[in-house]
Amino acid sequence: MLNTFLKGEAGTRLRFSGMLLSAILVLLSVFTLSQKGLNFGLDFTGGYLTEFTTSESVELKQLEQFITKNHNGEFELTAQGNNHFQLREAPSDSTLNSHDWQSAITQNADINAEVLSSAYIGSQVGDELFEQGCLALFSAMVAVMLYLAVRFEWRLAVGSVVALVHDLLLVLGLFSLLQLEFNLTVLASLLAIIGYSLNDSIIVGDRVRELLRVKSNNALSPASIINSAIKSTLTRTLITSGTTLATVASVWLLAGAPLQGFAIALFTGIVVGTFSSICIAATLPELLGLSAENYEEKLDVKTQALMDMP
Repeated sequence: MLNTFLKGEAGTRLRFSGMLLSAILVLLSVFTLSQKGLNFGLDFTGGYLTEFTTSESVELKQLEQFITKNHNGEFELTAQGNNHFQLREAPSDSTLNSHDWQSAITQNADINAEVLSSAYIGSQVGDELFEQGCLALFSAMVAVMLYLAVRFEWRLAVGSVVALVHDLLLVLGLFSLLQLEFNLTVLASLLAIIGYSLNDSIIVGDRVRELLRVKSNNALSPASIINSAIKSTLTRTLITSGTTLATVASVWLLAGAPLQGFAIALFTGIVVGTFSSICIAATLPELLGLSAENYEEKLDVKTQALMDMP
């Protein structure tokens, strides 16, 4: 049904409507990032990370209320499994309150907690991790741009790069909007999204290039050729994305809190990456003037003169 809808002017309208929607979402993401920023985790901000277990089953909210009575600063408590909890404290609060709340939960008979580990992450280490992570992200983007510059004609390359930036901005915008914790695992998921988004864009771009090189298609409009390319790759794209989403959804639901941010980012990146490979990577080159002439072989001057001789 979708393949049928992608034919003709209906498919072109669908692609351009999707591109307009993408532009609106990118603007909203940039606005959200500028206003709210990202909620950086302890990996980047520094602070104490304490893990403990309880001998009895305790509700998360009940435990949080109890710790609040013995903790004057801000903290974040998450459940890591059955009777296994993790508490994060800001650097300014951890040194003042760590002994108070730990003593309270270990001495309380109803909770009877046991502290498993307590680690401190300095702010300097967090800054270094953030710089190294951003450097890795930047290096990956540069490598992708160089690869696309060699593989594709510049219009298709620009479409793939814009689609890639679009995917990253939407994922960051979602984390900013919901104030989800942005840590090293989420940063790692952005690198995975770069690879996945590039793969989707290359599949569509390769098919567009192949159809443009077929001489029998020279009479067709670029829009018709792009629609045909998307139609021929759509089934493969949806199957690949669907199976990957099922795997990521399993990690999201079953792996617990430590990998939840990673799974959310990767799930969102795959969805928007599949969308952008159709509505941006394949549509933007058309707006930039992509045509079959861009892939015609150029004859040297001598060969052209011989062909022009009577």
